[in-house]
Amino acid sequence: MQWRWLSQEIPYTGRELRSGWIADTAAIEGDALVAFVGPCEVPLEHMVDMADVRRGVPIQAARMLHFLAEHSDTDLARTVLRQRLLVCRAAEILNQTSAQQVWRDGDDLFVGERKLSVSIATASPLSTLIHLGLNIDPSGAPVPAIGLDELDVPVAEVANQIMAAYVEEMQSCQTAHNKVRRVP
Repeated sequence: MQWRWLSQEIPYTGRELRSGWIADTAAIEGDALVAFVGPCEVPLEHMVDMADVRRGVPIQAARMLHFLAEHSDTDLARTVLRQRLLVCRAAEILNQTSAQQVWRDGDDLFVGERKLSVSIATASPLSTLIHLGLNIDPSGAPVPAIGLDELDVPVAEVANQIMAAYVEEMQSCQTAHNKVRRVP
């Protein structure tokens, strides 16, 4: 699995959560993970979380650290587990970096009662995809929120640590899978 920090600012609108976006944007084929910074404004018509759509509240924040992962299989259940692993690794790294405690509830991260993240996993006919967004400046968020700026977290450094940790987990899972003797 390849990964890359994208230094240009890219707005996230939900349309980026599609097969081939990473290949088109970062020239990485196959399983891949990228991170970038940009505003977040996902209108209802581009949201894939049906619970959020039913609530009728779009996702937005002035600035977020976005992670997009694409895996070249179509097993959504497996990718939901991958999503949870990405969120867990992000929490671990943020807890090593920030003086404030980050805690996880499902696929969301919080500091106190304020929300730090948005996340979704979905499938296309060709692949599965994950988006994890960590607020940097949560202005405009429809819920009480906190950002990495308030936590005094170095965004690019933490992004690279989270990506490296996730890719290491994926490689470790593959190694564990390959070393097991099959039983009848």
